[in-house]
Amino acid sequence: MTSSVKAILDLKGRDVVTVGPNATVAEAAVILSRKKIGAIVVVGMENRISGMFTERDLVHAIAKHGKEGLDQPLAQVMTAKVYRCHEETTVNELMELMTSRRFRHVPVESNGKLAGIISIGDVVKSRIAEVEREAEEIKAYIAG
Repeated sequence: MTSSVKAILDLKGRDVVTVGPNATVAEAAVILSRKKIGAIVVVGMENRISGMFTERDLVHAIAKHGKEGLDQPLAQVMTAKVYRCHEETTVNELMELMTSRRFRHVPVESNGKLAGIISIGDVVKSRIAEVEREAEEIKAYIAG
């Protein structure tokens, strides 16, 4: 049985680093560095997802605007089309989405609001735990 996004969030927690769309690229870069993370969810009113700002977005902003890119508001440089998942999403579905779209972070949405975030590392950990459980079950079955 494949695990779900809910199971991952129940283990890792639901805390998400967020920032408003008017924060600058420089401010977001400081947050990424201090928190040692690769993505920040950009939220608007009522904790609704407006976009994602990732390390890739930082690189694109600098490549396009030079050092002036650091002064750009996130609303101008963030990834606005954000693919979301829900607690019922399976790990296999999430792996497919992350692989096909080349995402390393996917926010979790519940009732239109941010409910957590799943990283590729979370997915890998979950999948390894699942494979290890299956192996133990097979060993127990064989041993009788």
